[in-house]
Amino acid sequence: MTQPANPSGFDFFHAGELPAPNLSADEVAGIARARWGLELGLDPLGSQQDQNFFARDGSGEPVGVVKITNPAFTAAELDAQDHAASRIAAAAPHLRIATTTLADDGTPRSVTADTSEGPLAIRLLEYLPGGTLNGSAHLSPAVVARMGELAAHASLALAGFEHPGLDRVLQWDLRHADRVVGLLAGYHPDPAKRAQVADAATRAWADVQVVAADLPVQAVHLDLTDDNVVCTTERGIRTPDGMIDFGDVTASWAVSELAITISSVLHHDGAEPASVLPAVRAFHALRPLSPAEVRALWPLVVLRGAVLVVSGEQQVQIDGGANEYAAAGVEREWRIFEQAASVPAEVMTAVIADDLGVDLGEPAPSYGARLSLTPGIASHAAVRLDVSITSDAVDAGAWLDPDLEERLALAALDAGAPAAWLERGTPRLTESRIRSAASPGTIPTGVDVWFAESQRVEAAQGDLRLVVEGADGAIILDGSVPARTRARLRLESADGPRVPHLVRPEYAVGWLRLTADPGLALGLGDAAPESALADGAHAADDAARLIARRDRAFADVQEHYYDAPPRIERGWREHLVGTDGRAYLDMVNNVTPLGHGHPALAADVAKQLRTLNTNSRFNYGAVVEFSERLAALAPDPLDTVFLVNSGSEATDLAIRVAMAATGRRDLVSLLEAYHGWTYASDAVSTSVADNPNALATRPDWVHPVDAPNPFRGVHRGEDAGRYGPEAAARIRELAASGRPPAAFISESFAGNAGGIPLPDGYLADVYAAVREVGGLAISDEVQAGYGRLGEWFWGFEQQGVVPDVIAVAKAAGNGYPLGAVITTREIAARYRTGGYFFSSTGGSPASSVAGLTVLDAFRDEGLQRNAAETGAHLKARLEALAERHPLIGMVHGFGLYLGVEFVRDRATLEPATEETAAICDRLLTLGVIMQPTGDHQNVLKVKPPLVVTRESADFFVAMLDRVLSEGW
Repeated sequence: MTQPANPSGFDFFHAGELPAPNLSADEVAGIARARWGLELGLDPLGSQQDQNFFARDGSGEPVGVVKITNPAFTAAELDAQDHAASRIAAAAPHLRIATTTLADDGTPRSVTADTSEGPLAIRLLEYLPGGTLNGSAHLSPAVVARMGELAAHASLALAGFEHPGLDRVLQWDLRHADRVVGLLAGYHPDPAKRAQVADAATRAWADVQVVAADLPVQAVHLDLTDDNVVCTTERGIRTPDGMIDFGDVTASWAVSELAITISSVLHHDGAEPASVLPAVRAFHALRPLSPAEVRALWPLVVLRGAVLVVSGEQQVQIDGGANEYAAAGVEREWRIFEQAASVPAEVMTAVIADDLGVDLGEPAPSYGARLSLTPGIASHAAVRLDVSITSDAVDAGAWLDPDLEERLALAALDAGAPAAWLERGTPRLTESRIRSAASPGTIPTGVDVWFAESQRVEAAQGDLRLVVEGADGAIILDGSVPARTRARLRLESADGPRVPHLVRPEYAVGWLRLTADPGLALGLGDAAPESALADGAHAADDAARLIARRDRAFADVQEHYYDAPPRIERGWREHLVGTDGRAYLDMVNNVTPLGHGHPALAADVAKQLRTLNTNSRFNYGAVVEFSERLAALAPDPLDTVFLVNSGSEATDLAIRVAMAATGRRDLVSLLEAYHGWTYASDAVSTSVADNPNALATRPDWVHPVDAPNPFRGVHRGEDAGRYGPEAAARIRELAASGRPPAAFISESFAGNAGGIPLPDGYLADVYAAVREVGGLAISDEVQAGYGRLGEWFWGFEQQGVVPDVIAVAKAAGNGYPLGAVITTREIAARYRTGGYFFSSTGGSPASSVAGLTVLDAFRDEGLQRNAAETGAHLKARLEALAERHPLIGMVHGFGLYLGVEFVRDRATLEPATEETAAICDRLLTLGVIMQPTGDHQNVLKVKPPLVVTRESADFFVAMLDRVLSEGW
């Protein structure tokens, strides 16, 4: 299908200005009454060149959208639009398509009416409930992908569609984008922006012309944008499943359908060029793109942005300010263009091709390039520096030292090396940034080199452009590099754009396609195949491959965070780092109170492993010292310690100790609780979030009582005081029925439920009852213990009670496998009635040393004090956030054991489960690791390492505020 030179329909270049119709609502309502017999209430909707009204009937129920078409368009064109809509509806019946409504006799509600502005075509289009993606709210990857699917379904349905009404020339048809920009650019009032748009459009048009002859042409919707995609909202999550506004249906390049769709993503909050990849991927999966279409796609996005900018400015001037829709769109359209042009088309094309696995048939820059040095060096003696994520040189937070690279380089030169260098393509942890909402540029497109003696660098062979920069980024024109001074060397495509020395991982594969390796050209390092690119450029693929390997070898019941998690291989304090060098703030990891990568812990455990690590039956000092110090932290009369490997084992052993001490088997536990995965600890775990069948599979010796949740439990607010007496009564009932419990077990703080404190006096009531009937009180301190609450070292201290048995783990070893049970000498001795106890690595020298080092750090680094002070600050900030965001129903907890509970309605407390998962996903993109908890999975479990700083707490709150403000 080709476009005739003289179309029978509308021709933008001969039509002149197109002021939109501007009928009053009363006049349009009168026409609807006279021609269709409908009494309609009309609310104006925006449009660039037409006029639209949202129509309601007398009871206020939606009827449809009244569309008054610009008089410049012919009847054949309107008929083509109706047929196109019907064609897509038939081809994709799972989608909702806004076709023209039918009267009772089956005729379309479509008329040409005499109006105050002359004859105008007026139609009543079907109303699709749910709303569009209009506005600037953030679009999730799932929503963006769905937009790509809709565009693909439209493209597939309209392929082969022929109609006389397609014979038209629209300003939105990107086959005419160069002419449109040339004609309308003068309307832009800002000369600088006008020139920017014109220059970008010229470059993009030239890129498209290279492949234009290979681009298929077909009927296209041409306006499947965020404004014209309709959504269904289920459980708080929007899913695009419909399309409206077929006014721009025409014949054009098929790939324009996708280009226009993804361009509309770019103005949304948080969007950038890489944000459109889910849509491109989804489109390609249904309607594969050819190499020519991949090469044309991003230049067409740039052209779309340019056309929007100049057209919007023109429409505002034509309508003299009366068209509020066009006026409001000026800023939005500029952002689309600005984002589209923010990354060179060559880069985005390579990124897209790599993501889709499409071979563009374009060779990488020549690796045959050669550079010369004068007077020269012995290149084989040059030292390659390593500041990657796995390097020992970046341990203990050294990567945050801005002088680290310089110190490493000069140390190598001082040791006699003729040069020291940092290679191309390997992500540099030294370039990472903590508390950053966007990924930093961590991947070098060239090499950094320090020479022991001054050198002159010149291109000796090859047609690439050599760039030599100083440490300040200034270009050294003659290539002269002073001794012991950093120089940055790049080999760029001579006809390509200037390449940054450090690029963000999302775009690295594209930038690296424009460069060759100066290290190889200097004879540094080993030769690599021409197709080799940086590992960091494919960090997402690497993470996905690792998950696939995990799924094959690792039982899938052992879940992982996130559907598409980054690969994390390093941590420091409250930060985790991906293999691409992106640093994330870890706000969920209560396993490591000392933080990640603690130097003293690593050194002490490593030393112990070098000297001795065996089981606790041997006589060595560490197990004794750790047991003594741990027992000393417990209140009287608790003085005896069992050592195990984990929290599950600790709670399991605590239960077995109670059973042995009392000679009973029944236990009382709480609903919504999690205690572990071993037989006994799982038996008393009732959290359906961890086990959906938990309540149906409890053994008959476990007797759960209501979770004492004062926010959403059976007793709320002041009535929460009823939980304790009711649980105590249940314990007495069991004893009276001949099944007195061996113990009552609970967390001292409702951890998995969302960091919810127990009601005041709860444990006092229950402990008194269980002891009254001869049972024991077990406090599961696996999560709440070890100072996390700030004011109290043990969670039960907040309740003013002392248990008979404490189970503790997690924090005890800072991630090293270590758990403990603390009880009295008398209770511990009774365990012998059931045999002896032994754990092969529980209480080993290494785990005991880990436990001692953790206790030293608590003492020396003020971790409990930080939990109190930073935790109070964080909770106050979160509570202030709740005043502005109604989705936050409550902020629970104390210290650094907090929960942010999301509800759809503060009156009904309907849990916002799906929203919470989506919020966590969006936080990850902003550099924060967070996960849901609770039986409804609607609570953020805010349990960061206890070293978390106030700055990090503020960053977390700022990012959560951003998500709640912009969307997820």
